[in-house]
Amino acid sequence: MTTTVVMVHGIRTSATMWRSQLAHLAERGVPAVAVDLPGHGTRMTEAFTLGGALATIDDAVRTAAANGRVLLVGHSMGGLVSTAYVGGEQKPPVDAFIAASCTAIPRGVGLATYRTLARGFDRLPGRGARIAEWVLDRTLPDETRADFGAGGYAYDAQDVALRSLSVLDLLAALRRIDVPTWFINGQYDQLRLNERLFVSLVPGSELIVVPRTSHLVTAMRPRVFNALLDLALATMDAQASAVTSSSR
Repeated sequence: MTTTVVMVHGIRTSATMWRSQLAHLAERGVPAVAVDLPGHGTRMTEAFTLGGALATIDDAVRTAAANGRVLLVGHSMGGLVSTAYVGGEQKPPVDAFIAASCTAIPRGVGLATYRTLARGFDRLPGRGARIAEWVLDRTLPDETRADFGAGGYAYDAQDVALRSLSVLDLLAALRRIDVPTWFINGQYDQLRLNERLFVSLVPGSELIVVPRTSHLVTAMRPRVFNALLDLALATMDAQASAVTSSSR
């Protein structure tokens, strides 16, 4: 049975951040799609809303599910929204889930501090673009450096998107997730804060920490992340084979 991989980007970036993963999956003959959330990438002129983000994920997942199984992959903000989606009260047609760089509860002092820092950075000349580019130049490999910002940066959507995350009931969502799940973090990721809690709430889930890697694990260590995609796909294939064998 065909498995389609649906990928959801993080805040400010766009579907272009997944170029390395899309190329890898294409080489393997695995169908994949990377979406742009409202206010990001090709949809930069739209206003970001949480409902719009969830609808975007749902449309992509249901389109993919018409052809077989679905592996949903989300990074950072996209991972948090995808967690809420997979663990929604109405179970979506997702067969496995990778949540990357998103194991923190976006509420309280932590979220307020992050929003304050982001707003301060946004007030710098050029909205802090020179500093951001300097950091990316020194942390991302040549093979992914251009991809992260190729779709533009969603500066205008950033604060409203961060504020929207505070209404997510992630603890309830995590308790409802009943598909194979992998939480993937970089060793130096600032959003590792609640990783053990996240794993404890999803039975059978796995935590994978990638050494010498920051929050941008998909772009900083693309080959490692691609190997983890392969792991998830192989696990799904093995489980499908087991179900088929037991039904004979």
